[in-house]
Amino acid sequence: MFDKLTTNLKLREKALDAAWIRNEVIAQNIANVDTPGYKKSTVAFEEYLQSASQKSGFKGNTTDSRHIPIGRSNDNARIRIVKDNRNLSTRLDGNNVDIEVEMAEMAKNNIRYNTLIQSISNSYQRIRTVINEGRR
Repeated sequence: MFDKLTTNLKLREKALDAAWIRNEVIAQNIANVDTPGYKKSTVAFEEYLQSASQKSGFKGNTTDSRHIPIGRSNDNARIRIVKDNRNLSTRLDGNNVDIEVEMAEMAKNNIRYNTLIQSISNSYQRIRTVINEGRR
């Protein structure tokens, strides 16, 4: 029963990790805005999460480490840093970082991060309430 309560919580914690890494990648892009030849990086997480969640609707129970996992698992939704090596730079030095785009992505990511923090905090608060009410 507790697994059902924490399934979405684990997924939100993974999304929080992705938001943290995305913040670091965006900061790295901003720091290298004037570096000749630098190619910006992005974080790919949501695409992998979506493909992992569209797989089979059930998950087999593994009771032994030698069992083969069956069905849906969000473990395939890895956080990946992708280098943008396309030659779409409008700058002569080969750098493809647009500071305005990066600042907008940073603001969007900050909102995403704060929303996830609030959501996770609320989930832990609900679990704590259930535990406290169960003691009475």
